[in-house]
Amino acid sequence: MSDKIRVLVVDDSLVAREMIITILSSDKDIEIVGQAKNGIEAVEMTERLRPDLITMDIHMPHMNGLEAIGQIMAYFPTPILVVTASVIKEDMDLTFESLRAGALDVVEKPAPENWMGISSIGKDLIKRVKLLSQIEVITHLKGRKRPSTLPPKITKEGVKFKVIGMAASTGGPSALLEILSSLPEDFPGCITIVQHIADGFTQGLVEWLDRESKIRVKEAKEGDRLDPGTALIAPNRFHMLVSEEGRIELNKKPPVFGHRPSADVLLPSVASVFRDRSIGVILTGMGKDGAEGLKAIKEKGGVTISQSEETCVVFGMPKAAIDLKVVDRILPIDRISQEITKECLS
Repeated sequence: MSDKIRVLVVDDSLVAREMIITILSSDKDIEIVGQAKNGIEAVEMTERLRPDLITMDIHMPHMNGLEAIGQIMAYFPTPILVVTASVIKEDMDLTFESLRAGALDVVEKPAPENWMGISSIGKDLIKRVKLLSQIEVITHLKGRKRPSTLPPKITKEGVKFKVIGMAASTGGPSALLEILSSLPEDFPGCITIVQHIADGFTQGLVEWLDRESKIRVKEAKEGDRLDPGTALIAPNRFHMLVSEEGRIELNKKPPVFGHRPSADVLLPSVASVFRDRSIGVILTGMGKDGAEGLKAIKEKGGVTISQSEETCVVFGMPKAAIDLKVVDRILPIDRISQEITKECLS
């Protein structure tokens, strides 16, 4: 029996399918078991072939990628990597809705001149396929909703200003949506976020989260103030930290353990400035980014929270923080917004 990773490639463009197949087939550990040109074929072939992973385009005829992901994750749960070149708003929205529907991650579609997998994009595609194929995914039933347990109204009267430093990677967009969309309009804290995501997708993520949330969500800019009721997401390729004046600073210093932005840059700055008025949150993701930052917050008297294993897509980042013994509370994703609201009111 072959130990290769069995991949189904889904794209309406023959050129794009051949390009992705050429890149992935250049790795001896990957086997292409099928290719589909629309969502209908993708669902049928997933049921028949049971691949280890699917690469999924979004904009396709007859049934688009979002609809196909919904069908697949409801009936044949399979790790799905969205591979898209979409940069226009409508298609970017579909991309992030696909993550909500159960896809694990999104990457930029390689350009035709990078066919042979020797470019950084091609290598990244192979790396992600290998990592994501090992994840045990769960069934997603469309339309299932949990009732909110948050109070309908909070008051800022007498509340001291608190800042939350939050870190996420694989599975993070959906986790961030769960948290930010559950916060009340008059949320009294400021949230600073490092989300590891492929180049070109940060602004789309920001717009998606802002539209779905009652609080303001924006991509951080140099000099931005930290205001209550605001979530600031680090721009791609920049470290983000908080200055003594309570403003955002951005820099292009070297990556930390391969990450820029890095939560281990952001979180210690939040701890240094806000001390016991800081809250650290580590969400789903691969690796250990944020564990040392969470330690800094705990040492300054702040509160530290991690997402529970059973609600993570990947438990790597929370586990690293838990193993370091710097986590005060381990919570399922649907309780984190309530917890940080309660802490901001305390």
